[in-house]
Amino acid sequence: MRIDVLTLFPEMFEGPFGRSIVGRAAAAGVVELRVHNFRDHAADRHRTVDDAPFGGGPGMVLKPEPVFAAVESLRASGQRGPLVYLSPKGRSFTQAVAREMAGQAGFILLCGRYEGLDQRVVDHLVDEEISIGDYVLSGGEPAAAVVVDAVVRLLPGALGDDASPDEESFSDGLLEYPHYTRPAEFRGWAVPEVLLSGNHEAIRRWRREQALALTQTRRPDLTRGQEHTGGTR
Repeated sequence: MRIDVLTLFPEMFEGPFGRSIVGRAAAAGVVELRVHNFRDHAADRHRTVDDAPFGGGPGMVLKPEPVFAAVESLRASGQRGPLVYLSPKGRSFTQAVAREMAGQAGFILLCGRYEGLDQRVVDHLVDEEISIGDYVLSGGEPAAAVVVDAVVRLLPGALGDDASPDEESFSDGLLEYPHYTRPAEFRGWAVPEVLLSGNHEAIRRWRREQALALTQTRRPDLTRGQEHTGGTR
């Protein structure tokens, strides 16, 4: 998979893209990450990328010319994936959307700044807008890092165990069950006996019941159509 990111602040991705699972996946060739400063495509000697909004109002708006030029350059280099604009007005980013994006050959993430993009970019260049939550950020860079992390970890070979994502929160519509490790007792708090039993079917039922109960308590909106299957607590 090839992921291109268009931003005014490429240095913001040095940490997120160079460490942990994303960094290892890039080093192993699982994903190709390219970060571009669309200021490099500004036409004037001052490398201007923003201007005052028509009609008045606070802040500045990103100009269309540098963004169009940057995207056209990526298309010429072989990037055929959709252009995704990180925007609070976009479709909510969920695990299902991450899986959908992980099934693509690649995509471009466009990070906005200031008061946003000239609408002509959105109307004639952007394929989809995505939001990571109902709040406003200073720019799209943190959102882009979130999207890349969530997508890359779903790619075959990105994790040590390719089955790992199947056990995580939202993978089956539920929050993830609790986890425990050694010691079996810590400060008087014991690990649930069922997890020490070696009975894999009982453990499976317990985990399912815990996931359902946790989801019902914290995110009841996710439990529509889910049924309690019983099991040992």
